[in-house]
Amino acid sequence: MNEFTLARRLTAECIGTAILLATVVGSGIMGERLAGGNEALALLGNTIPTGAILVVIILIFGPLSGAHFNPAVTVAFLIRGEINARESSLYIVLQILGAIAGVFAAHFMFEIDILQASTKVRAGSAQFGSEIIAAFGLVAAILGTIRFRPEAVPYAVGLYITAAYWFTASTSFANPAVTIARSLTDTFSGIRPMDAPSFIIAQFIGAVLAVWLFKWLFSPKA
Repeated sequence: MNEFTLARRLTAECIGTAILLATVVGSGIMGERLAGGNEALALLGNTIPTGAILVVIILIFGPLSGAHFNPAVTVAFLIRGEINARESSLYIVLQILGAIAGVFAAHFMFEIDILQASTKVRAGSAQFGSEIIAAFGLVAAILGTIRFRPEAVPYAVGLYITAAYWFTASTSFANPAVTIARSLTDTFSGIRPMDAPSFIIAQFIGAVLAVWLFKWLFSPKA
């Protein structure tokens, strides 16, 4: 990763996160429009493109920036000492900006108001707990495959998120930048701005727990 300049790595994080959010929000809009009121079908239409695009953007940008696209993942690597505090802060800023740009791009493509605030309620202890589990599992998938099958990281992440859309009550945001950006779309994939902080806290908790556990799991015998 360090063979590329910081400017190139930051650009990769911004573009990759923008593509991710354009896919999440755009497929949510398309899925809802085509599902005819069937929410399960709309969710499926949202899930498959999200998992697929994660594989693509990690394959494209992984060699450039590490393909974090997620402040919780960046913080996980900061704790592991694989990125410094200054660079991780810049990564997070560019991830958030890219995520917001991706939402605006989706709104533009589907000819709806660019500036929106979500009214979709995602609150309660089940949602909070779901996001801890979602983020924990995502970071676990990344750390496990990096340790044993690094070439499989894109597929593990894409498949994990595809599954987690369905087994978590929150539909697995698992990403603070995604959460912030999705508070700015009053569409199928949105989240009320007032619900976003609890999601973000849960996501960081899940990521930190995964780093802690996998540091112990991957330690050699005493």
